[in-house]
Amino acid sequence: MSSARKRSEPRKVTKQPQRPRRLQVAALCYKETKVGRKVLLITSRDTRRWIVPKGWPMKGKDDYEAALIEAWEEAGVSKADIEEEPMGYFEYAKGLSSGATVPVEAQVYMTRVRDLKQSYPEVDERTREWFSPDEAAELVDEPDLKAILRTL
Repeated sequence: MSSARKRSEPRKVTKQPQRPRRLQVAALCYKETKVGRKVLLITSRDTRRWIVPKGWPMKGKDDYEAALIEAWEEAGVSKADIEEEPMGYFEYAKGLSSGATVPVEAQVYMTRVRDLKQSYPEVDERTREWFSPDEAAELVDEPDLKAILRTL
């Protein structure tokens, strides 16, 4: 008997289970100026894309507290007022050092910056710059983040 399948036999397709999205926390850092609100963007370390400070939740910290720590480490935000509830979410594919990617949902916390330091943990690894919300929306890649920035 042949091991070949008959043409009339339906082919079974097994759907790969989707990995659940991992959660990150993000600080949408802003300041009010005479010409309107400005948003602080930083570059990612590897691809140099414009992003907002973000990272993984931290044990023993509320998510907004972890977002504020990321804003310090990645952008030098030393004093800020951060909202305790997320104002929005965006999804993206996070590249890992192994070369794999994982789906991530980032919770976004509004963070009014009161002081920036010139020296901070990742100063030599990233560039930071203030933009209008519309300019920032044009620079980031994530569609949901673009939409959030356009609402400011």
